[in-house]
Amino acid sequence: MLLILIAVLASAWPAAASASQPPSGTCQRRCGDVDIPYPFGIGRGCYLYTGENDVTFGLTCNLTADGTYRPFCFEVEVLGVSVARGQARVRNEINPWCYNATSRSMDGLSSMWTDFSDSSFMLSDEDNRFTVVGCNSLAYVSSKDASQFATGSTYMTGCMATCPGAGRLENGSCSGMGCCQAAIPRGINSYDVVFEEKFNTTAIANFSRCSYAVLVEAAWFDFRTTYVTAGDFMASTGGKVPLVLDWVVGKVTCREAMRNTTAYACVSSNSGCVDSRNGPGYLCNCSRGYQGNPYLQGGCRDIDECGDGGIKYPCSVPGTCINTPGGFRCACPDKTRGNAYTGTCEAKKSQLGAHIAIGVSISVVVLVISMSCAYLIHERRSLATVKRRYFKQHGGLMLFEEMKSKQGVSFTLFTKEELEEATGRFDERNVIGKGGNGTVYKGTLKDSRAVAIKRCKLINDRQKKEFGKEMLILSQINHRNVVRLYGCCLEVEVPMLVYEFVPNGTLYQLIHRPGARVPLATRLKIAHEGAEALAYLHSWASPPIIHGDVKSPNMLIDDGHTVKVSDFGASTLAPTDEAQFVTFVQGTCGYLDPEYMQTCKLTDKSDVYSFGVVLLELLTRRKALNLQAAEGEEKNLSSHFLLAASASKLDEIVDAQIVDEQSIEVIEQVAEIAKQCLEMASEKRPSMREVAEELGRLRRLLLAQHPWRQKSSEEMEALLTVGSPTPTSTCSEIEPSNAYVSLDDSAYLGVQSPR
Repeated sequence: MLLILIAVLASAWPAAASASQPPSGTCQRRCGDVDIPYPFGIGRGCYLYTGENDVTFGLTCNLTADGTYRPFCFEVEVLGVSVARGQARVRNEINPWCYNATSRSMDGLSSMWTDFSDSSFMLSDEDNRFTVVGCNSLAYVSSKDASQFATGSTYMTGCMATCPGAGRLENGSCSGMGCCQAAIPRGINSYDVVFEEKFNTTAIANFSRCSYAVLVEAAWFDFRTTYVTAGDFMASTGGKVPLVLDWVVGKVTCREAMRNTTAYACVSSNSGCVDSRNGPGYLCNCSRGYQGNPYLQGGCRDIDECGDGGIKYPCSVPGTCINTPGGFRCACPDKTRGNAYTGTCEAKKSQLGAHIAIGVSISVVVLVISMSCAYLIHERRSLATVKRRYFKQHGGLMLFEEMKSKQGVSFTLFTKEELEEATGRFDERNVIGKGGNGTVYKGTLKDSRAVAIKRCKLINDRQKKEFGKEMLILSQINHRNVVRLYGCCLEVEVPMLVYEFVPNGTLYQLIHRPGARVPLATRLKIAHEGAEALAYLHSWASPPIIHGDVKSPNMLIDDGHTVKVSDFGASTLAPTDEAQFVTFVQGTCGYLDPEYMQTCKLTDKSDVYSFGVVLLELLTRRKALNLQAAEGEEKNLSSHFLLAASASKLDEIVDAQIVDEQSIEVIEQVAEIAKQCLEMASEKRPSMREVAEELGRLRRLLLAQHPWRQKSSEEMEALLTVGSPTPTSTCSEIEPSNAYVSLDDSAYLGVQSPR
């Protein structure tokens, strides 16, 4: 393993210049074709020494084998230094891995370590890319995270290059065919390159004998097909390619550095300090309007905007440019006036007319401002009155008293202005879902919490009076499978709700996305957790809560396929007497309880029916209501399922992805649960508690039927976990989708029944 160390004891290196001691005027500032600007330098007293054995800036000028002088930072050749960007370009060794026909094995270093951790260098995450060249080549780059070096925290990424055929290779393209690239994170100052030995060129040596892996400057690298077919990558580069390093001064922030005036490196006047974006340390920059070297006394010089031929003349004719320290100004010629920046200089005229015009203009402006202020004061008072009226109408006073009487309530009453600021004044670009109960926006609160903000549709007078109190009760729900309600806004005509934001899409998106593969174990996990959430609302919430709009778009998917039941826009507290059963019929077609539609009585068994439809979606991957169904075909999924079940044709509608000999028993039992949930008479339906217990039993049964060695890691994780994220090792990510969407092929039913 090749090891490049940038480390040396301070006692073994010549004395260097401190920040308070300027470098000697006799210092060598060029080596070969490379300029060496301070704080870098060659020899005693010529470079910046920051202490703690850090000799990052000390270079040597060596005579190389080709007879030219080149600068080195120990064994690493330096190609150039930029003071303005805080970067250095160096030559980095390529790691080759080639097939040896004589030994019939792979030659080269399958692992190579490069380390800058004992210096002030960091690998530039913006300018470098980990690059693999070859066919059937898989390589990784790993490193200790410099920001957590003491803990041993590691980072790893990689990519794979394949060759479907020589004709598919393309010059300039590095997208996986013969060449692939991967980005690295910031904060990395060492790395190890490792080839996966299972992927090698043994079988294709006559076409592509070698593979190569290296961290290289992205802008420099230009893939050539001969790199793969003829081994030109090593030949054309001499085995080394450019690498960009970010450098900093010291290991402290600007605030800490400025406390130590003797060591502070920004010594030029008109200069400033900026904290490094790539690891600890800081850099120096010249102030705006100045350029040069901020690490030298007087190094930042004023830019002559008026006389510098490299800068566009900043004043319009006939204006005159006058240079000022750090800037410039434009003046009109003598006996003229106007705007010399835009070229509107005109000869001066009589001042009397101008004075009259100015006086009239000022009077008009004062009058307009006075009237505007009076109008704004009136409008503000009117708006405050309206807000107080809405707050009172929506039960705000009752809610406020409830909050004061309860200790530790985390429910928040948001103002309209807070939610407008969080959503960019309800910008349409922040809309993440529209449904029958309102529109949902993504927002960010002042404390940086991402939230979902729902603007409800119109509600009746009874709902207004009880709204605040019911929202406080909903906010007390504390279940891992229920979206948390943070608070609401009552000072608007229709209240707004503020929910926990869940970013990974909905169950509807997961199962209906074309080409998606969702194993049975994952579907059973989702069904079980959704049932547990509804059972909690029905049985353990105090008072019990009926959701009222259970459907796949209202079941959000968090990390690890954990379900979060959301959208309580149609929810109600469980009634305590018969009179309270009567409500407004609302919900989503395809999920609505037929008995609820006939009697206008919303009960916990209405949620059971809707959940049965969700179970069918999980089993069949069909939509609850298919308005594009062919003539003669059932548009309603529940009707289609019941007909198929009665005709013993269940296998015709179950998703083929999840059907096999081992799982058919579980599928049939889940279908039986769904059938019981879809009973027309609510008293024949099971409770959500019974549904949850039965689904939990089936999860355990499915685990017992599938030995560990026969299951994929994804499915086994779904069987064993209760929602913890599942780690992956892929080199790409699935594109995330919106967390809240409306059901594409569904209709919202909003029939108001007489009370």
